[in-house]
Amino acid sequence: MRLNNVVTNMRSGKMSYGCNLSFPSSTLVELAGRAGFDFVTFDSEHGPFTPDLLDDLCRFADMAGLTPMARVPNIESSTILRFLDRGIMGITGPHVTSGERARQLADACRYVPRGLRSFGSGRGAYFGDFESGPEYMEHTNDNVLVIAQLEDIEVLDNLDDILAVDGIDLFASGAQDIAQSMGLQGQPNHQRVQEFEAEVRERVHAAGRKMADDVMASARAANLFLDGARSFLASQNA
Repeated sequence: MRLNNVVTNMRSGKMSYGCNLSFPSSTLVELAGRAGFDFVTFDSEHGPFTPDLLDDLCRFADMAGLTPMARVPNIESSTILRFLDRGIMGITGPHVTSGERARQLADACRYVPRGLRSFGSGRGAYFGDFESGPEYMEHTNDNVLVIAQLEDIEVLDNLDDILAVDGIDLFASGAQDIAQSMGLQGQPNHQRVQEFEAEVRERVHAAGRKMADDVMASARAANLFLDGARSFLASQNA
């Protein structure tokens, strides 16, 4: 059964490196594997990723030795289930603003007794072709990575409740939406945004928990192309 590269690396104290796609491209998934990345993330909150595309993208990720992960559009269980059933092994839930929403996210990602995920025999569950249901569910629960994105000003009022929820593995920020929630739209580098992020990070660490960037780093595929293209053009015009 599939192993989550990020989870495996976390257990041995190693960083993981990935490529973030805001658009579907099986070729880039294949290239990311050849480049030596550990995981690939599909930004399905903002990008045009449909279930049929995700099915194929997860197949390419598996063949390339990459762990497929996704930021989902919302944390409804029916939404998250469609991603997990494709074979996605890491879920980032946006706009987690309370302990209740954190619990909702965690429950949607894992099977009983660690969550409330429904079973479906699609490709994510090997089309139901496994010897032991309990063994499959336990292995899958161990290899799903759950990340809560803390990107709203009200997080500060509810952070203790959020951090108390079992089943959330990592926490992430989101400077653009933090800025908007503060009335500072378009100013992700504003001092107030940086202070918010610093306070959240400090409280996460004080609770013995980890931020996503403590254990994983990701490069945007679009930026990799743009930076490489601009560097090439600059070298030609030097």
